[in-house]
Amino acid sequence: MSQPLGEVEDVLSTAAAWRAAGELVAVATVTETWGSSPRPAGSQLAVTKSGRMAGSVSGGCIEGAVAEAAMKTIESGVPQLLDFGVTHERAWEVGLACGGKVKVFVEKLS
Repeated sequence: MSQPLGEVEDVLSTAAAWRAAGELVAVATVTETWGSSPRPAGSQLAVTKSGRMAGSVSGGCIEGAVAEAAMKTIESGVPQLLDFGVTHERAWEVGLACGGKVKVFVEKLS
């Protein structure tokens, strides 16, 4: 099951439009999945400093943690590779108890 190309383009188009309008924006991209994962690799979430979001990297279970990391990346400019999985204590805290693993790369748009 893969994400339709149009959905990826829509998130990036939205992020680009927000950036062009002067918003500070970060984009999170699922880079790797294993086992039961809510969203496939390539899924994206755009987050603005003002709290706007477009797209999804998890269908909800880790979205809040990824959005929080995106805010830190917007502030620092430093990209992050987030790793959530069944053996990762943080995964249980944010609700990824589905038995899978997901890696998400977060970067600031410049």
